[in-house]
Amino acid sequence: MSSSARYQLTLDLEQFLAEYWQKKPLLIRQGFAQFVDPIDADDLAGLAQEEEVDSRIVSHTDKTNWQVRHGPFDDFSQLTETDWSLLVQAVDHWIPDSATLLNAFRFIPSWRIDDLMVSFSMPGGGVGPHLDQYDVFIIQGQGKRHWRVGEHQPTQAHCPHPDLLQVKPFKAIIDAELLPGDILYIPPGCPHEGYAIEPSLNYSVGFRAPSQRDLFNGLADYMVDNELGEQRFSDAGRQALFSHHGELSTADMQTLKASMRALLEDDALLYPFLLAQLSTPNRTVAIDTPEPALASEDVASLLAEGHSLTWHSGVKALYCNKPALFQPGELYINGERFDSKLSVNDKQILADNLQFDAERLALTDNSSLFTEVLTTLVNQGLLFEE
Repeated sequence: MSSSARYQLTLDLEQFLAEYWQKKPLLIRQGFAQFVDPIDADDLAGLAQEEEVDSRIVSHTDKTNWQVRHGPFDDFSQLTETDWSLLVQAVDHWIPDSATLLNAFRFIPSWRIDDLMVSFSMPGGGVGPHLDQYDVFIIQGQGKRHWRVGEHQPTQAHCPHPDLLQVKPFKAIIDAELLPGDILYIPPGCPHEGYAIEPSLNYSVGFRAPSQRDLFNGLADYMVDNELGEQRFSDAGRQALFSHHGELSTADMQTLKASMRALLEDDALLYPFLLAQLSTPNRTVAIDTPEPALASEDVASLLAEGHSLTWHSGVKALYCNKPALFQPGELYINGERFDSKLSVNDKQILADNLQFDAERLALTDNSSLFTEVLTTLVNQGLLFEE
């Protein structure tokens, strides 16, 4: 069985999207039947020693006195037998086997999937009651963990440590002990807390949910970088003398709003920006390029021999077929426009699939050109041999 098919989600997806997605929490017992951890605690500790990896240790005493330390860590000897968690972000970027967990959740568009955060907790370890502003699936691995989850409700912030955005006690609608393979789905704004009952691994699949501020900040940067949005305010049609010099008139306000609105209605500006913005990884992508570089003949031989090529988990590929804006099938990879002579069908195959093998290659319009593109991506470290 290939790694991409290793984790099969036991869930009625249509019912889930209709009744739960962004609406209410759900406990999915044995969402992954016979679950096998893709990593262990030693793997996680090893990652936490790397400078490029975002890691932290959260500990507490009596659930009142909280401490947060940020990695990299070179010594774990001072940790106790209870009441701490090691959390590592974007583990899928560094350990390919862990990235296969994400594939089970691609019934949501890939641009929405952020990364895989993995935590190892000793008994009593957790980060306290809190809420997130994005959807998350939490998969129980090794061990047992007790979880409480509330529905979307007013909560009061509680700040025992500036790095922990906790909330005060809340009413729970899910109060359960999770075993390996169990999954919690938690929508945005639903308070939750989990504490390990025994040494535990947990896997959190987080989703991107850009705020209006994020989008506008990104759009401003995009316009500066591409020298766009240069049109200035104009009032050549002004007809009457203005006596209230300190007033921003309704007419001037409407002209300014119309200028800003015109930017947001300009699809030729907005679509390339969104493709670039939403295909840009939020975190460092660990890229390894092959030495020596491969030739197209090498890649063709690999595929013919039954090998496959897989996207690096940190890579995002997005395309758009909106007519009259671009050449059909405009493709962006990791924030950059990918210029190639591939057909629309072949660009879609490239962006829609996670793996490429001889069978997939046979579905393309131009297998030779597609192989050349795969070779380029392999030599850039964006694809790797499975």
